[in-house]
Amino acid sequence: MEQQSLFGVRLPPEPLANRMRPMDLDEYVGQTHLLGPGQALRRLIEEDQIQSMIFWGPPGVGKTTLARVIARRTRAEFVNFSAVASGVKEIKEVMTQAETARLLGQRTIIFVDEIHRFNKAQQDAFLPFVEKGSVILIGATTENPSFEINSALLSRCKVFVMQPLSPQEIVELLERALTSPKGLGRQEIQIEKEMLDVIANFSNGDGRAALNTLEMAALNGLQEGERIAVTRQTLEQCLGKKALLYDKNGEEHYNLISALHKSMRNSDPDAAVYWLARMLEAGEDPLYIARRMVRFASEDIGLADAQALPQAVAAYQASHFIGMPECTTALTQAAVYLSMAPKSNALYLAYGQAREDAAKMLAEPVPLQIRNAPTQLMDQLGYGKGYQYAHDAEEKIAAMDCLPASIQGKQYYQPAGQGREAAYKERLEAIRSWRRQHGQKA
Repeated sequence: MEQQSLFGVRLPPEPLANRMRPMDLDEYVGQTHLLGPGQALRRLIEEDQIQSMIFWGPPGVGKTTLARVIARRTRAEFVNFSAVASGVKEIKEVMTQAETARLLGQRTIIFVDEIHRFNKAQQDAFLPFVEKGSVILIGATTENPSFEINSALLSRCKVFVMQPLSPQEIVELLERALTSPKGLGRQEIQIEKEMLDVIANFSNGDGRAALNTLEMAALNGLQEGERIAVTRQTLEQCLGKKALLYDKNGEEHYNLISALHKSMRNSDPDAAVYWLARMLEAGEDPLYIARRMVRFASEDIGLADAQALPQAVAAYQASHFIGMPECTTALTQAAVYLSMAPKSNALYLAYGQAREDAAKMLAEPVPLQIRNAPTQLMDQLGYGKGYQYAHDAEEKIAAMDCLPASIQGKQYYQPAGQGREAAYKERLEAIRSWRRQHGQKA
């Protein structure tokens, strides 16, 4: 769709992502936890009762779009601020105008995109006006507001966390763009549904990136009369990599994560790195892989190497902070570390057995000696009677039963003796021997 300037010069068309911006909530895709029927944020927008708030989420999930929807619906004056081009002087000028408008009964909403780019002085300039209600502040940020926004300003704003779009939601965006006159609907573009799925998977929840990829693929498609055909080869060129067959919700998804998990369990770092690369290059969410590694660290390694869990958690945090493709090395580090670590499933087995017992005896009373007695009545009923403070004992162990009477002596944790767990096994055997010698079931 071509546009002309005031002087009759043809301007390049707006990017597809801009042309397809929703104009109202009914067109908005994603964030159903905030904007679904009956949700609090949707009601605030529909009733024009907007309060100061921060939209926090990754790129391309609709933060700026939602602010524009609010701008169209509100009866307040809506001012768009640039966090890059606006200094303290410009902020104070707008705030003064807003205060005058407030005295005349007019509300002012200030929208600041990338609010984390404001320095402390700029943020402080907003504070007194937000505090007394001269303006309603709406900020959008890709960074954690707890670290990037003045705590006094943040305390006066409600933070709404926006999630990456699901593949299904992105496919919905792409299909709408193909049929809408605002998008590519005036052209006859032939593209298979499978290729829309590929674009959705590669976009990693970023709707803008997905629409940009679709537009590039359409522009480079094969012209066949009035029709433009987007081939798999064209799409691969636009993506800059081979469009691997991968369905995040299908069998291949579970096959690949199983292959990664079992390769690490089998102490095979080469296979683990290969399956990791297969998933990442096919568009898998790196945070999903990192979450599985966190689980693996306790399920398959546990106390055999107590550093495995911090390594996995650090990989998750690094992936969250820097995203793809930079996080690939952090995940590779974790995959290799977890593969090479000594293995033990003792914690996994211990919880499984304890869970079975707990499910069968949910009403089993807590022994009186380890109950708390915060009130006089509880003290009179014997709560805490017989409690022994372990730190007072020379061995730092008290001859006191902590399990319910019906399962006293039950042993859930059985160290496997691998890696550091060998020392824990020796220590636990000594503790259990001491308890037996002092008349306890152990």
